[in-house]
Amino acid sequence: MWWRLARPAFVKGKGAGNRRALKRIVDAGRVSGLIAYAGGVPAGWCSVAPREDFPVLSRSRVLAPVDDNPVWSIVCFFVAKPFRRTGITAALIEGALAYAKKKGASIVEGYPVEPKKGVMPDAFAYTGLASSFRRAGFVEAARRSATRPFMRYYL
Repeated sequence: MWWRLARPAFVKGKGAGNRRALKRIVDAGRVSGLIAYAGGVPAGWCSVAPREDFPVLSRSRVLAPVDDNPVWSIVCFFVAKPFRRTGITAALIEGALAYAKKKGASIVEGYPVEPKKGVMPDAFAYTGLASSFRRAGFVEAARRSATRPFMRYYL
């Protein structure tokens, strides 16, 4: 819910309140993200939807829209520890692209981090790494921060 709610609402709902808010989205029939499985076990998740589902993006100086084109956004990932560094993020990106295309998207954006040093703690890479997006065919559309490229994929 980090990207879907204004900060005061997110903080107020932290924990159970935000879980209930996400459940309401799912119960309403809206897809809140995609799950990756490895051997039948949930291994990872990513949040993908039309950019307007994530109003926090537009309030960010770094992540504000680069133009008026309608886009879909991949805003965050979670990969369970046993599955990290196994290609789950790449699979989630590919799945997000396929899902967005099926829903009529022509542009998909990602807002990954690009560490100044080679390694970044997993907890800080929840928006993905720029290298993963580049390998999937995304191109840099803007950079308003040294460590935060604004990536796009044109379907």
